[in-house]
Amino acid sequence: MKITTKGRYAVAVMLELASNYDKEEFLSLKDISEKEEISLKYIEKIMLDLKKKDFFITSRGQDGGYKLKYSPDKYRLGDIINAVEKELAPASCVKEENSCPKQGICKTYPIWKDLNDEMTKYLNSKTLADYVKNK
Repeated sequence: MKITTKGRYAVAVMLELASNYDKEEFLSLKDISEKEEISLKYIEKIMLDLKKKDFFITSRGQDGGYKLKYSPDKYRLGDIINAVEKELAPASCVKEENSCPKQGICKTYPIWKDLNDEMTKYLNSKTLADYVKNK
């Protein structure tokens, strides 16, 4: 499994929004860009993918920006990463259930399946709330 820069930055952006959750003001992408040292254009692309999952609310105008729609404990890391990544499986044979024609005879299939299951379990067991306190 390789989480791309886009996946890592998506988590960073969502952590910024999570750290602002209890405040009334919205965060601008410019502020997030500067704080996280991520290109504004790149963050805009990431936000398009995250918007499809309805992760945040927006406000226009001078004080506009972004806020999490729900509390940080409602956002699993796996959901955030999957919103922007095309594929996370450690091997193509475990991308989908029963996708490997040699599944029953391949000696390495259980290794990749177990690894994929553990990574998925971990990413789905952690939320933004688990990490926002560390920001």
